[in-house]
Formats: sequence, C-alpha cells, structure tokens
Amino acid sequence: MFDTLSDRLASTFKNLRGKGRLSEADIDATAREIRIALLEADVALPVVRAFIKQVKERATGSEVSQALNPAQQVIKIVNEELVGILGGETRRLRLAKTPPTVIMLAGLQGAGKTTLAGKLGRWLKTQGHAPLLVACDLQRPNAVNQLQVVSERAEVAFYGPQPGNGVGDPVQVAKDSIEYAGTKQHDVVIVDTAGRLGIDQELMQQAADIRDAVSPDEVLFVVDAMIGQDAVNTAEAFRDGVGFDGVVLSKLDGDARGGAALSVAHVTGKQIMFASNGEKLDDFDAFHPDRMASRILGMGDMLSLIEKAEQTFSQDEAEKMAAKLAKGPKEFTLDDFLAQMEQVRKMGSISKLLGMLPGMGQMKDQINNLDEREVDRTAAIIKSMTPAERQEPTIINGSRRARIAKGSGVDVSAVKGLVERFFDARKMMSKMAQGGGMPGMPGMPGMPGMGGGARKKKQVKQAKGKRKSGNPMKRKADEEAAAARREAAQSGNPLGLPQGGQDPQNFELPEEFKKFMG
Repeated sequence: MFDTLSDRLASTFKNLRGKGRLSEADIDATAREIRIALLEADVALPVVRAFIKQVKERATGSEVSQALNPAQQVIKIVNEELVGILGGETRRLRLAKTPPTVIMLAGLQGAGKTTLAGKLGRWLKTQGHAPLLVACDLQRPNAVNQLQVVSERAEVAFYGPQPGNGVGDPVQVAKDSIEYAGTKQHDVVIVDTAGRLGIDQELMQQAADIRDAVSPDEVLFVVDAMIGQDAVNTAEAFRDGVGFDGVVLSKLDGDARGGAALSVAHVTGKQIMFASNGEKLDDFDAFHPDRMASRILGMGDMLSLIEKAEQTFSQDEAEKMAAKLAKGPKEFTLDDFLAQMEQVRKMGSISKLLGMLPGMGQMKDQINNLDEREVDRTAAIIKSMTPAERQEPTIINGSRRARIAKGSGVDVSAVKGLVERFFDARKMMSKMAQGGGMPGMPGMPGMPGMGGGARKKKQVKQAKGKRKSGNPMKRKADEEAAAARREAAQSGNPLGLPQGGQDPQNFELPEEFKKFMG
C-alpha cells in the first residue's frame, strides 16, 4: 500500500546523500518533496502541515547542523516524526481485571468487521486466551452465518442465538453473551456489530445502546484502509457519536495510497492497535508504528520477521539442525532441506517475507513477480525421490533424474538444477554452522575474497616467486644483505647495523651493490 510513498521518499533522500553540509535551500527542497509525497499518498492536509512543520524545525536546528552526516540525520528525523503521526508507541489491549474482557467492533458496512472478528479471535487464541465471537449484526443478510463460518475456520467459539436477516434484538444478544461467556469459561468476548453504507443516526444509536449494555473494555473502530480521506471523516463521526478506544486497519494489503493509515491516528487522537494485511486468517497482527515507519522508509521490518520465525520454528528443531550442520555438509539431506522449506512456507507469503528485509524496496518488481508456486514444485521434486536418493543425492544419475522428473511433472533440467543448488546451499550452510563465514562474501573469515583461505595461498606463492630477482647483480646483493641480517640477528643486532670495533663512519656497502645503485 505504501509503495508509491516509499519510492517518492527514497528518491528525495537520494538527493541528500553525499552532501557534507545541508543548506537552508536543501532543507526547503526536501520538505517540499516530502509534502508532495504525503499529499499524493492521500494523507490529510492538517496531518501533512503538522508533519512538515516538525521536520523543518528539527532539520534547521543544531541536531542536523552539528551532525557528522546531515543527510542521515534528516532521515532519522523523518522516521521519528512518521512514528509520531502513526501513534507513537505500540498500544496493547486492555484486559479486564475480572474476565471476560469485552471487545466491541464498530465501523461502516464493508469495512471487513466480520472477517476481522475471526482474525482477532484467532490472534487472541495464539496469545493463550479463549475468545468467543458474538453475532450482533442482525440486519445484514447472512451476517450471522458468515460469522459462524469465520469462527469455525478460526477455530474459536461462536454465539449467535438469533437468526438475523432483520430478526432479533442485537442489544439483548450482546447482554446474554456476557453471561454465556462466564458459564463456558471464555475470557474474551468479541462483539460484531452492524454496519451501514453511511453514517446515520440509527447506526449510532444501536452502537451506543450495545456499548451501554455490555460496557466494553475496548471499543475498536474498524477502518478500511483503501477508502482514503473518507476514512478520517468516518472515524471522527464515530468518535463523536459513539466513542472508541482504538483503531483497526483492514485491507492494508490493498493497492490504494494508504493515506488513511497515516491520518486516522493523528486526527482522532486514538492509536492504531491492529492491522489486517491479507485475506488469510493469519494475516493479522498488532500494529507497531515504529516498524511501519521503518517499512515506509525502505528500512525493512526485521523485528516482525523474527517474531514470525519464532512462532513458526521450533527451538529444539533449530538446535538439532545446527548440530547436524556442524558435523559436516553430508549430514544435511534433502529431507532436511524439504522440512526447512516447509517451515518457511508456514511463515506466509515468500514475497511478504522478503519485503520485510532492509533494502528490498529496490527489488520491488522482482519480489512482486516472484512465483510462489516454485516452492511447491521444489517440494514435488524432492517427494518424487526415493528415501535413498534424498539421503544421498550423489547417486542421482541420468535415468533417476528422468524418473523423478516424470513423477513430479517437471523437466529433467529442473531436477538437475535443484540437486546442484542443494549441494551449493549445503556447503554454504555447513560453512556458516562451523563458523567459517559465508562463501563468496568478501571480508568474511574463511572465504575467497578478503581474508579468504584461497587468496592467502595465492599470496604466499606470489611472495615466493618475487623473493629472487631476475637481475644477477641485484640477486647477489639481496643474498649478501640477507646473510648480513641473519648474522646481525644472531649477534643481537636486528637492524644489521655495524657494531663492535667497526666504526659506523667507515662502514661501506658491498661493491656489487654500489655498482647496482650507480
């Protein structure tokens, strides 16, 4: 969603790099470019004005003028101000001292409240809670059925005593759900309320009645991140009419310009707490302003990537794999390779994972064109091999490759390429596990390049070859000088200077050396 904004900011900062000192004109030009970038991203005008004012004030101050690298300091200021307009620190859910904790979802129809209720329920379940989804949207056709299906997919409990489709009292359903949750030991109740196509008094009154009936610990306003400036107007109307404690952004994976996300927290004074960034129930997480700002500026989001890895990978399995690789490359088999690949796939979309890495903004087109099915094809090739072939891929000859290719529905060249890539990956992973560094990377221990073993051997050979000169006179002079140094070292004079009874003023160079020097 923030691709356009990221590209504009990146090109703006590129003009600053390489300047040892920033003039007032440089800062004005940068501020103007940032203002245009934010307005093009559909950020609300009051937010843009406040943001640019803060950036200019800080950029013209001492923290930039006295900095060793003024350009990097300006980027740091923009990053910090972005974090500020996105809400500052991450806000956590307030849990009730006495369960159940009641969370009420509000918003316009089509904002994605029902699906988001399932995502929030699944997320809370992974946090160790026992959530209950309550169907209080009794107006929209099949809203109750939809929430029931979503709850089954999310594997969380559902409460919907009324059929909906215009039948039933949503306020009474909300009241009864609290008692039901107490009897069934649910510590969190998520109330899905009705939405409308626009803000009207009926919607506001119904939402206010449900709020008064259940006294929610959190009222979360669900905003469709793709509707632009109208999201801010809607949020302000809900804040004044019903009131809410936090914002949840849905459809953050869309291709809209994302201005709503950058505006709503600043305009309403309520922080963004969660963000939904995909269609799957797992595409949902707490909103971290600092990480989002880092992504917008193309600096990646390593913390979120690490958290995803920690949720997916088992610590015991990781330790076993590391121990296996440390023993030697042959210990790592295609079965292990397949297991690791499947673990990575569980983390989600490969392109999204790559997008979290710093500097990947420059490879946006390649990442977007990445074929996710390639992982499935690789898995199919490995699964078409016999256990012996997976254990020892060196036995895979021409006839075996043909059989594997036929079994997995690929070309023979694909099988050959996979095996070759596996051998390369195995060597690299084993080298890293043994502390030898990553092959092919300069400046790392044990690698060709700076400090690499191969280059050291080459340097030794070159040094030996240069030890003797091709000029006979120079060679003889070098040999005599070396002999003199050895004698001096043995006599305790490492510099080879005359000593004992020999007067330094009477010291003479060898005749051959005099002739050589002319």
